[in-house]
This record gives sequence, C-alpha cells and structure tokens, in this order.
Amino acid sequence: MAEQQTEVLFYHLEHQGLEKVLPSLIEKTLERGWRAVVQAGSEERLAAIDLALWTYKEESFLAHGTAKDGQAVDQPVYLTTADDTPNGAGVRFVVDGADVDDFSGLVRLVYLFDGHDEEAVAKARAQWMAAKEAGCPVTYWQQSAQGKWEKKG
Repeated sequence: MAEQQTEVLFYHLEHQGLEKVLPSLIEKTLERGWRAVVQAGSEERLAAIDLALWTYKEESFLAHGTAKDGQAVDQPVYLTTADDTPNGAGVRFVVDGADVDDFSGLVRLVYLFDGHDEEAVAKARAQWMAAKEAGCPVTYWQQSAQGKWEKKG
C-alpha cells in the first residue's frame, strides 16, 4: 500500500497577523484529534507564539510546550525552531521563514506567511514549488477583508 502524501496548505496572511490566525488553526487541528508542531524561524518568534497561545482568548488557552518545559512527548502542541516532532504530531505549522526539507510522515504541513513581506512571499513561492515537486497535494488560502478564509488554488 502506498504511503499517503502529506497535504500542504499555504495561508497568505494579509488582514490578520500570525498571533491571531495560528491559534484558531491549532484549535481546529486539535478538534480533529491531531497533535501539532509549530516550527518557527527564530527563538524570538517562538517566544511570541508561546505567549500568544497562553493569552489569545480571555476565557481559555491552548496547552502547549517547548523543549525547556520538558515532557515533549506529552504535549498536544509542541513549539520548536528545529525540524523535530517529539510529540508524534501529524500536523506541522511552519512560520517566520522556517525550512522543511521532508514532507513525509505528516497528515498536513501548513505554511503561514506575511503577505506584506516580499521576502516571505518569495520564500512561500519556493516552498510551494518544492511541495509540488515532492508530489504533495497543495492548496492556497487567502483571507477576505471580512476575515473568511477562501481556497484559491
């Protein structure tokens, strides 16, 4: 039986920032019974995401951890700057220019990129091409002015 290809999604952030969009995507991931890894391009971004997941809603938070917290295998959401997946996650969120070389072993790989940053857009295009060349099904999502995500490709 052939291994299932990883579905690769690209979220073009134009109307809302990463700290607003990422928590809602993680919530949907957890609702499906999947674990997640968030791979950031820098320790500074990782710290901002860590804070955002604790504080994005007044009445709740998203349980998560980093290497410094320990118990990585037990974390429903693991934050890292590396390509590790110690919690056995099926979904990897890639932000802030982080690199992924291996598309296998995941249900979904989700790139979130800043549409106002030319460098981020160029990197997303290169990541799109790499995913297509790897034979992965790829979709592109853009947010409307009303905040609704629309599948564009």
